[in-house]
Amino acid sequence: MKFNIIKKDYGICLNKPDYFLAFSDFTVSDGIDIVENVNVIKAKDDFNATAKKAETFNRSQGSYIAKAAESIDYFTNTYDDLTIFTFMANDIVLEDFSENLKVDNSPKGFADARINLSHIIYLDKAISPKDLLEIFKIITNIKAKKLASMDLPLHIQNILNTNDFLAVLGNVPDTAGKSLDVNNAQFDDIDFNDLKIRIEDAIEISIEDAFEKSGLTFGILDYLVAEGILIGDLVEAGLEFVEVTDELKAKMESEILKSLADREVIALLLASIRLEQQINENGIREIVGSDYIYAGEVLGFAISNQIAGTKAILNFKRYVDAKHGIIYGLPPILDGAFAGLLAGCVSKVFDE
Repeated sequence: MKFNIIKKDYGICLNKPDYFLAFSDFTVSDGIDIVENVNVIKAKDDFNATAKKAETFNRSQGSYIAKAAESIDYFTNTYDDLTIFTFMANDIVLEDFSENLKVDNSPKGFADARINLSHIIYLDKAISPKDLLEIFKIITNIKAKKLASMDLPLHIQNILNTNDFLAVLGNVPDTAGKSLDVNNAQFDDIDFNDLKIRIEDAIEISIEDAFEKSGLTFGILDYLVAEGILIGDLVEAGLEFVEVTDELKAKMESEILKSLADREVIALLLASIRLEQQINENGIREIVGSDYIYAGEVLGFAISNQIAGTKAILNFKRYVDAKHGIIYGLPPILDGAFAGLLAGCVSKVFDE
C-alpha cells in the first residue's frame, strides 16, 4: 500500500505523508479535501466531538478528514491499484427459534437497530476532483443496485445503510515542490468503462463478504416477520374450526414449525411472497391489479399436498373459502399459500 494504517481502540487512521485527494461525505470534511489523514472515529455523529477525537488521534499534526461511526470493524480487499476498506456496523443477531429454525433479532429492537456497510476506496492514481466525484457516484449507484437485488426482508431493508459513509481517495499529483493548483495540475486519465466494471465487481464482493463476516443470513421466519405473519397467529387461525386445547395448540405449533423447515414448503412460500411483491409493488403489464389470479391457490394446494398429501385437500378448500384469522388480512396470493400451510398442518395434527 502507498499509505500507513494506524489503529487505536477508538479509531482508524489512513495516513499518507504525501497526501490524499479525497471526496467524501464525512462528518468533518469540505467534500473535496487534500489531507494527510483519513479518520474513522468511534463517536456520535457530532462535528465537534468527532473533530476533537480526530485531533487527539492525529496529535494535531497534519490535515485530516474524519467520520463518526458506530463501529470500526473493517476488512480490506485489494485489486492491483484499487483498495477497498469495508466498515461493518451490525445490530442484528441470529437466534434459535426452534430446533430447526432460526430468526434474526436485535437487542435494540428493529425500530432502533441498524446495519451499515460503509466504504473507503483508494485508487493509486492522481485523480482530478471531477473524476473523484464521478467515481463517488458510480460507487453509490453500484451499492444501491447490489443491495436492492438481494431482495432482503422488508424490515431488514428499512434498517440497512441508513447512516453509511463513503470516501473516495486518490493521489495528489506531483507538483515538483510547487503548491498544488487543482485547476491546472496534471491528473491521470481514467478509463471509466474499465474502472466501472472493476469497481462493480469489487463492491459486490465487498458486500457479500460483509454479510458473511457479520453473520447476516436470512430464512423463512425473517420473511414471515417482514409480512407481519406470526407463528401464534397461524396457530390460532389453524384451529379456528375445532375446540381449542393447550395440547392442540402445542401440536399445531410444532407441526407449523416442522413444515416451515421443509425446503419444498419454504420454496413455495417464498415464491408466493415474491409473486405478491412483484405484482403489487412493481406491476406486471399483463396482470391488472384488480384481476383475480389463482396462483395463490395453486401454490397453497402444492404446499398442503407437500405437508399432508391428498388428505389435506378438503381442509385446504375450507381455509381458502373461510379466510379467517390472519388469512383474512393477507393479500390474495399469500392467503392462498398460507391457507395451504394451515390445511396441511391441521391434517397432520388430527391424523396423529
